[in-house]
Amino acid sequence: MSDIRRLSVTIGPNPPARLDKAMARDVPDSAGLSRSRLAKLIDAGGVTLNGAPVDGPRMKVAEGDVLELQFAEASEVEARPEDIALDVVFEDDALIVVNKPVGMVVHPAPGTPSGTLVNALLHHCGDSLSGIGGEKRPGIVHRIDKDTSGLLVVAKSDKAHTGLAAQFEKHTVTRHYHALCYGVPDAGDPRLRGVRGASFEAGNILKMTTQLARHKTDRQKQAVVWSNGRHAVTRARVVEDFNGVAAHLECWLETGRTHQIRVHMAYAGFGLIGDQTYGGRRKLPAKSITPEAADAVSAFPRQALHAASLGFVHPESGAQMQFSAEMPKDMCELAQKLRL
Repeated sequence: MSDIRRLSVTIGPNPPARLDKAMARDVPDSAGLSRSRLAKLIDAGGVTLNGAPVDGPRMKVAEGDVLELQFAEASEVEARPEDIALDVVFEDDALIVVNKPVGMVVHPAPGTPSGTLVNALLHHCGDSLSGIGGEKRPGIVHRIDKDTSGLLVVAKSDKAHTGLAAQFEKHTVTRHYHALCYGVPDAGDPRLRGVRGASFEAGNILKMTTQLARHKTDRQKQAVVWSNGRHAVTRARVVEDFNGVAAHLECWLETGRTHQIRVHMAYAGFGLIGDQTYGGRRKLPAKSITPEAADAVSAFPRQALHAASLGFVHPESGAQMQFSAEMPKDMCELAQKLRL
């Protein structure tokens, strides 16, 4: 029988008028609760507002209101163990850090029931994975997209899961990414002065501060909004300028929203090369780029994004952990062609 978990959530500033929408915005992703599961919790009486039972999903909420959620922990995981090779960066009894390859989905979904990181972890770790990440998500406390490569930490104990989830919720985990984008962010660019939410910090660091929410017409996408969304902050600095037409960026997250870097960079006018969802395709000036580089940019099959570093406090030992993973071969080769 599943254990019962209790979660306290404080409603943030400028909440949506409806309870269900406020919950969808403010319940942390680390809880592993989908919108449909949150709706079922409301219907089942699993939510209280300031200590009193809620009166349906349309109930009004205000900033500072406290929600208490009570729900069953993960049931039997449906995913099956699969003997899939993993690039293990670090592992102990509490957690495992892996360097996820391009093309691997993190956890099973209707369209990808197998071949996922969870399938590989179930084989590699056996019964030692934490069970509180939700059905089909054992040990998962954060995710990166299928076509983004790089570092992920996975909990192997419930104590580690709770501790890691708390750090992600408080935004104390450090995550830096490598990205290859169209254009070159620069504090002297007059266009950026008119981009709401864009500013620059010392060292020519671009800071994007917006809210993010699901796109109104495409529920698979995220979009920049200015109300009823989730606060999102991304910073980016130029590592290398490819003749003014493209750049190698180091991006880091203050918050961790779905597709955050991809959405913010595209919104600012620096879509990631290869990003079919947000980046679009640009024709780069022929005089500024070689034909070989132009062909490589046009043919790049995925968003050029890599989770390069990950830092957190070990949830059991209290030690500061820091890991890094080199930029993958496909991005290195693309950068080399742009460099020429």
